[in-house]
Amino acid sequence: MPELPEVETIRRSLQPRVLGRCIVEVEVREPRLRRRIADNFAARLVGQRIDGIERRAKYLLFRLASGDCLVAHFGMSGTIIVHDTRVRPEPHDHVRLRLDDGAELVLNDPRRFGLLLLVAAGEMNDLAELRDLGVDPLEGDLRAESLAAALRRSRRPVKNLLLDQTVLAGLGNIYATEALFRAGIRPTRRACRVRRAEVVRLLDSIRAVLREAVDLGGSSISDYRDGNGRPGYFQLRLRVYDRKGEPCSLCGAAIRRVVQTGRSSFYCPQCQR
Repeated sequence: MPELPEVETIRRSLQPRVLGRCIVEVEVREPRLRRRIADNFAARLVGQRIDGIERRAKYLLFRLASGDCLVAHFGMSGTIIVHDTRVRPEPHDHVRLRLDDGAELVLNDPRRFGLLLLVAAGEMNDLAELRDLGVDPLEGDLRAESLAAALRRSRRPVKNLLLDQTVLAGLGNIYATEALFRAGIRPTRRACRVRRAEVVRLLDSIRAVLREAVDLGGSSISDYRDGNGRPGYFQLRLRVYDRKGEPCSLCGAAIRRVVQTGRSSFYCPQCQR
């Protein structure tokens, strides 16, 4: 699933290509996504100008001149790619937006778990997908004190809490796993047992991992590509994720795998306590 670094990479790659461009044609080839695309979706989008692209957690927000907002989420395997000219549709190209310079924005989503909503001006705060999101780990208003308080209140495994989008918005499985390794905290430890000094180290590790991943264009572990169709390279820096049985880069112990709420966690039994 595209996580925060992948979505931020897509945002940055699309921004110089589409800002200020008007949408002149919309083709909905498959409306059955996570939420069915509205019947008037195309009619409402045609003629709109894209004035900005923002990221909120794992969502992309295309701000339109009318005040409306096109909200995109990529589900398990989706992405949005911009083509310089009209191209032949691929099998999983579900929505195609043609711009006034001849370029096309294409939502490709093989599993159809993604989302594409056109939200009217003034209704963003009522959108269920965004309403209860927690603090973005890369935003400056996240402090160790608030993270420590959230950890202290929970008896859940620490990794489960980190993946709770009402606590930290945008952090996903790959990067939580890598941050916990760097912080020396085992993913199965109860959140309330993480000490204050460890919280500071954990927050620093989360931010460092996310920034590194953004700088490297995200992780192309399966089929992820950015808005220009290019892969990411952070998967070459992974120290524990998907490395079960391989030696730890720090101590040489074999990396272990455990399943937590349906997701694989990887950790070093020596370096993480």
